[in-house]
Amino acid sequence: MPSDEIFRRCQDVLARVPAGVTIVAAAKGRTPGEIRAAIRAGIGHIGENYVQEAERNKEAIPEPAAWHMIGRLQSNKVRRALQIFNWVQTLDSLRLAQRVNAGLALHGKAMPVLIQVNIGREPQKAGVLPEDLFPLAQAIRDLPRLRFRGLMAIPPPGEKPEDSRPHFRALRRLLEGLRAEGFAVDTLSMGMSTDWEIAVEEGATMVRLGTLLFGPRP
Repeated sequence: MPSDEIFRRCQDVLARVPAGVTIVAAAKGRTPGEIRAAIRAGIGHIGENYVQEAERNKEAIPEPAAWHMIGRLQSNKVRRALQIFNWVQTLDSLRLAQRVNAGLALHGKAMPVLIQVNIGREPQKAGVLPEDLFPLAQAIRDLPRLRFRGLMAIPPPGEKPEDSRPHFRALRRLLEGLRAEGFAVDTLSMGMSTDWEIAVEEGATMVRLGTLLFGPRP
């Protein structure tokens, strides 16, 4: 899609998203030129699914932005990922969290992280099951380099946007449960191009938008 069209789309979406909700541009498969157009329009957060793609794109993009890992992070890619990303949204095991914490210690820095929840209990998807969230959250809170900020989820696909509402509501209740137990969490990353408005109604503070900003994938 031409850069001027991406710029216009991004500005239109920015005008529609309520204050306090962060747009993360889901840049999977997009070119540096497309991503730069989004940044120039005012999108300050870029989400990538793969370490290799993020590495290539970030090297080619001079404009400042916060980079989010929104895909499954493989243990053998952790060190490279920590040189690229400002956020990891997809922690789903203590082992992975420990690897990220150890890598951050080598770099002498800390990082905000989210736990990915398999809110629809889909066997093919990553994420911790809801009943296993609290023990993992406790363990992550004890890792000194991780700043546990909240939860992320990808609901099962539905026939219409409204089908995502029960899953978004369930994720919000999990966050509220963590707060009741003393966790200082403030982030709900949920909602994509087809259902982001429902997600915002249910408490999303981050929405991950791809097609809405960049158009259909090539």
